[in-house]
Amino acid sequence: MKDNDVVDLLLHQHEEIKGLFDEVENAAPEDKAEAFQRLVRLLAVHETAEEEIVHPYARRKIDHGDEVVDDRLAEENSAKDMLTLMEEAGVDDPKFAVNLATLRTAVIAHAEAEEREEFPRFRQATGDKERQAMAVGVKAAEAMAPTHPHPGVETATQNLLLGPPVAIMDRARDVIRKAMGKPG
Repeated sequence: MKDNDVVDLLLHQHEEIKGLFDEVENAAPEDKAEAFQRLVRLLAVHETAEEEIVHPYARRKIDHGDEVVDDRLAEENSAKDMLTLMEEAGVDDPKFAVNLATLRTAVIAHAEAEEREEFPRFRQATGDKERQAMAVGVKAAEAMAPTHPHPGVETATQNLLLGPPVAIMDRARDVIRKAMGKPG
C-alpha cells in the first residue's frame, strides 16, 4: 500500500475508520469514550481533507464530477450531523449503541460510494504525480483540520476560511478536556 498516492491514502483511512467502529463497539465501558473520540477525530480530519483537497479536484477532473461530489457531500453532512449529536449526548446515552450502528452503516455506505463511484474515475483522470501531490496536500490539511465535526462547513472555501480557527478551538478544547481527565 502506498500512502503517497491520495487514493491509496484515503482507502487506508477507510479501513482505519472501520477498525475504529469495531473498537468502539467492543470497548469496555470505561474505554468507550476514548475510543469514540479517536473515531470522531479521524472522521473529522478525513472529511475535512477530502472537502479541501479531493472534492474540488474531482469536480474539475472527473466526468459528472459536480454530481458525484454533491452526492458525497450530502452523505458527509448527514454523518456530521449525527456524529455531532452523538458527541454531545456522550457514550452513556441510552441510544448510543443504536446510533453508532446507524452511523457505521451510513459512513461505510459513504466510503463504499467513494470507492465505487469516485476513486476509480479519479485514478483514471489523474496521473501518479498529481495523486502524490494531493496525498501531501491531504496530510497537510489533516494536520490543520478541526478534530470534531462541524456541520455546514463542507466546501473547500468554508474549510479554508473557518477551518484553522475552528481547528485551534477544537485542539484547545481537546487539551483542556484531557487535562481534566475527560475524553476528547
